[in-house]
Amino acid sequence: MERGNMLTPTIKKHYRCDVCEKTFVQSGNLKVHTLTHTKEKPHRCDVCEKGFARGGDLKTHMLIHTKKKPHRCVVCQKSFSINSNLKRHMLTHTKNKPSRCDVCEKIFADSGSLNRHMLTHTKDKPHRCEVCKKKFSINSNLKRHMLTHTMDKPHRCDICDKRFSQSGNLKTHMLIHTNEKPLRCNVCEKRFSRSGYFKTHMLIHTGEKPHRCDTCDKRFTQSGHLKTHMLLHTKQKPINILVAEKDLMSFPV
Repeated sequence: MERGNMLTPTIKKHYRCDVCEKTFVQSGNLKVHTLTHTKEKPHRCDVCEKGFARGGDLKTHMLIHTKKKPHRCVVCQKSFSINSNLKRHMLTHTKNKPSRCDVCEKIFADSGSLNRHMLTHTKDKPHRCEVCKKKFSINSNLKRHMLTHTMDKPHRCDICDKRFSQSGNLKTHMLIHTNEKPLRCNVCEKRFSRSGYFKTHMLIHTGEKPHRCDTCDKRFTQSGHLKTHMLLHTKQKPINILVAEKDLMSFPV
C-alpha cells in the first residue's frame, strides 16, 4: 500500500483513510489523521519531550504541566483539564450510567467501546493476517499491521542495521543505543526512554493496579507480575526457582 493511496476522494468529495476507513471533508484533515497510523509525532512537548501527531493534542497535553482545568462540571463544580474527561464524568450525573470494565475498572461512555476493550482481556483475536497469520482483536489494528508487509523500510539504523518504515520509529529505536531517557517522572525524577515504561512506572505513584488475578482477585501493576503470581495457582515453578533447585541438587554435600 503506497502512502499516496491514503488520500482517497469519493464521489461526495470526502477523503477516506485506507487504514481505518474514517472519512474527512478536507484532505488536510486526512493528512493530519494519517499521522496516527504512521506514528509520526512532529509536535513535541518542551517539558517532558513527549511527541504528538497533532498540535491540538500537544496543547491539551500541556494542561497537565500548567495544572489548568478549564472544563467544569455544572452539577458538582468539579474541574477537568480535558473536555472528554468532563463528558465521561457527566455520565455519573445522568441516567446513562457509564460502562465499567470488571477486570481493570476502566470506564467507557458506551457499551460498544467496552465490548471492544474486553477483547484485550479475553485474548480473543478474530482478525488474522493472511500473510504471517498473526491475529488481532480489532480490525483497525490488523489494517495497521498490514502496512508492515506492504510498506518499504527506508530508515536504517547506522549502528545495528535494523530498518524502519517511519523516521519516528527509528528515532525511538536510537534511544537504545544512545541511552537517552527523555521522559521524566514529575514525582520522583526517574527518567525513561520509552513511553510504555514511563506509563507502567506512573502506576506506582497513582496506586493503580489494572491487572487482576481471576482466581483470588489480587491486583498487580504489571502483567508480568500477574503471570508470575498465576504460577502459585497452577503449581508451576518459575524458571529461576527451577534453576536454583537444579544447582542445589548438584551441590556437593
